[in-house]
Order: sequence, then C-alpha cells, then structure tokens
Amino acid sequence: MFGVYVTDAVADALEDHLYEEAGVLDLEGYFAETPDSIPAGDPGAEVTDALVADTLEAFPTLYDEADFAAAESVEHDGFDLVRLAAKPTRASELRDRFQAAATVRDVDLRTVQTAILAAALAAEPTVD
Repeated sequence: MFGVYVTDAVADALEDHLYEEAGVLDLEGYFAETPDSIPAGDPGAEVTDALVADTLEAFPTLYDEADFAAAESVEHDGFDLVRLAAKPTRASELRDRFQAAATVRDVDLRTVQTAILAAALAAEPTVD
C-alpha cells in the first residue's frame, strides 16, 4: 500500500476505473481499513497494481502528456490522499519516478502525482 495525493477530478477518474474494472464502489473506504498486506486475489488491489505497472511502463509518455500547469494551479488544500495497492517494488519505483519528476520540474509531489495519474487515466487534472 502507498498513498498519492490527487485532485477530486483524478480521484473520481480513479474511482470510475476501479468500479469498471473491479466493481469497487467506494475508493476512499476500500483500502482505508486494510492492513499492510492485501490478500491475494483482491480485485481492487489487482486493478490498482495493474494501474501502477502500466503507469511505470508508460511513465515517459505520460510525463510528456501530463498537464502540470493545471495540476500546479490547484490550491494546496485541493488534494486528497488516495491509497493504492501495488507490489512493493512497483510502489517504490513509482514513488522514485514521482520524486524525480518533481525535482526536474521543481514542483511538489502532489502536482506530479495528479498530472501523471490524470494522464494515465485519460482524465482532466482539475474540474472547472
């Protein structure tokens, strides 16, 4: 398990993705009470792990497609913590890439996480 900070629009897109792929109705509560270890075969965990794997694989392309300006325009209190389940090595690799992108762009992690995940989910980073 690891957390990412995203805008409501990206959290909604992630929730829609989990609902379509695994029937998860409530993203916010789904992993809230889950221990550090997710049982094998958990459908929500499998979907978020696949999303993390796909995001890692496509990271350079997603970085190029990401709307960092829109994500950066969000007020600091406009982000929510969302928990994702992923294999530990994937979670660590994605955290490292988010951190590297934040360093390169000289922005905070919330901006990078929102922009990259919005691109991965083909969603707008913010709602007008």
